[in-house]
Amino acid sequence: MIASTSAKAALLIAATLVATALPASASPAPGNPGVQRVLDQAVASKIAPGIVTEIRDGHRSWFGSAGVSDTSTGRKRRQQERFRIGSASKAFTATVVLKLGAEGKLSLDDTVARWLPGLFDGSAYDADKITIRQLLNQTSGIYAYTNDEEFFAKGVGEEWFKHRYDTYTPEQLVKVALAHPPTGTPGQRFTYSNTNYILAAMIVEKATGRTFTQELDRTVIRPLGLSGTSLPGADPKIRGPHPVHYSILFSRDPQPTIYDATKMNQSFAWAAGGIISTTTDLNRFFGALFGGRVLPAAQLREMLTTVPTEGSNWIPNTRYGLGVFEQELPCGVTVWGNAGATYGSWSYSMGTRDGKHRVTSQLNGDWAPLSVFNDVLSAEFCPATS
Repeated sequence: MIASTSAKAALLIAATLVATALPASASPAPGNPGVQRVLDQAVASKIAPGIVTEIRDGHRSWFGSAGVSDTSTGRKRRQQERFRIGSASKAFTATVVLKLGAEGKLSLDDTVARWLPGLFDGSAYDADKITIRQLLNQTSGIYAYTNDEEFFAKGVGEEWFKHRYDTYTPEQLVKVALAHPPTGTPGQRFTYSNTNYILAAMIVEKATGRTFTQELDRTVIRPLGLSGTSLPGADPKIRGPHPVHYSILFSRDPQPTIYDATKMNQSFAWAAGGIISTTTDLNRFFGALFGGRVLPAAQLREMLTTVPTEGSNWIPNTRYGLGVFEQELPCGVTVWGNAGATYGSWSYSMGTRDGKHRVTSQLNGDWAPLSVFNDVLSAEFCPATS
C-alpha cells in the first residue's frame, strides 16, 4: 500500500536531451567514500537486503551499491536494475499535466468539474471549487483512498496475497475516496492524497482523448530516452533486470516475516505511484526537468511554487510544489526532487535546483527509516557531516 496515516506510507511518484545525457556505461569518478560508507552501514544494520545510489554531477557519474538483489542466490545489486518508484511517480504525472498546459490543452485553474462532470455528484465535495493546481500541490482537501480502512486492510499481511493481482479502475479508487468527508476546504492546507493524482491523470485522458500511459510516453519517456521507465498498469511483472522487492507487508511485529512482493498489480496506485524506473533514468528525468529542458519556463515556475507541509505528518523540513518537493538537509542545503515507497521498494531522488547535481537511491526492502536517505544526501551535499 502506498499510503496510510504514517509518514512512511505517505510517501506512498527530446532527441537533444538523449544526445547530451551521460551514457549508462559512463566511467564513475574514482571513489565516493562518504556515500559508500552509508550504503555499507545500511546493509550491515539489516535496513535492507540491498541498496544502490547513482550520482550525477555535471560530467561526473558515480554508482555505488551494497548488499544483494536476491537473498536466495546472493546476486549483487546492479546499475540498470528496474524497480517500483512509488510516489516519485507523481513528478512524472505533474510533468505530463504541465506539458498539456503549455500546449494549451488545459489550465491549472480549470476545475475538476469542468473535465470530470458528474463524477462528484452525491458526495460532500464541490468539484466546481477544486482546481487542477490544488490536485497537484495536494491542497484539494480530497480524502486519500488509501486511508480507507477496508481498502488498506486488503494490503496487510495475508490479505495482500489474496488481493495482490486485483485490478482497480481510476473511477473505483475515486469512489472510495468520495465516500469520506473532505480533509479541508480547497486550497486551505497540504494534505497528502493519492486521489489527487488519480484525478489528474483522468483529466489528462479527458483533455487528450488518449490514455494516460500514451501521454506519459509522448511527453516524457520517449523524448528523454528513458528506456528503463514504464507504467505497467495491471501487469504484475517487472520487465527486465530487477531486484527482488522484499516486504514486511505492514507487519508491526518487532521480528517480522519478510516476503517476496515483486509481482503485484499496481493499478491501485496507477499515476499516483505505479511507475517502474531505474536510478539512471530518474537522474536523467529530474536533471532535465529541473534544468529547464522539459517544461517551458512558465510551467516550471508553477511546478516549483511550493506550499508548507508542516503539521501534515509528512516528510519533515519540506515544502511541496506540483509533484515535486524541496527539502532542507541538516546542514542547511536545500535539495529538490521526489521520493516513493511501495511494497518492497524505497526510492529517493533529490538534487540541486538547477538539475546539475543529482542523487538517486533505492533499497529493495520496505522497513527502513527515512534517515538512511538523509544520510546519503548529507554525505554527498554536506561533506563535513560524512
